Amino acid sequence: MGILFTRMFSSLFGNREARILVLGLDNAGKTTILYRLQMGEVVSTIPTIGFNVETVQYNNIKFQVWDLGTLIRQLPYWRCYFPNTQAVIYVVDSSDTDRLVTAKDEFHAILEEEELKGAVVLVFANKQDLPGALDDAAITEALELHKIKSRQWAIFKTSAIKGEGLFEGLDWLSNTLKPGGS
Repeated sequence: MGILFTRMFSSLFGNREARILVLGLDNAGKTTILYRLQMGEVVSTIPTIGFNVETVQYNNIKFQVWDLGTLIRQLPYWRCYFPNTQAVIYVVDSSDTDRLVTAKDEFHAILEEEELKGAVVLVFANKQDLPGALDDAAITEALELHKIKSRQWAIFKTSAIKGEGLFEGLDWLSNTLKPGGS
């Protein structure tokens, strides 16, 4: 699967590089998504303490992956990684209804950052495989995505564990980012 991912982006982007930040609250599934895309399988992960920033290179696509732990309000430190970002992938735990307001607040704070004003937004409504997970319409409402008027965005239901919805979201992202994309 990782090779498929690499080939897909190579053929869609050619020699173009895209800087993509993957953000979200702790335990939303960012690391699981990363390893699912990178290796095609689920890898056991541990909670991130503080935050880690990793750069993953897939041929000509560079992902800047942020794993945020319990110190979620570290936005001032993130800013050095925002310049030249073309897209933000925001991962939401669809089964964690108690933290949807926090997820919405963090999401909108990120969108207000000057360095990210031109970035397109892909939301992964993750953990659809869990009981009680909200669907994409409910996550759209909870995150107030309808208020986003100045940029392109899309939301996809995903399950990082099962590998569902990830490539559909990346297809949208690659079509939106390539020159002349929708």
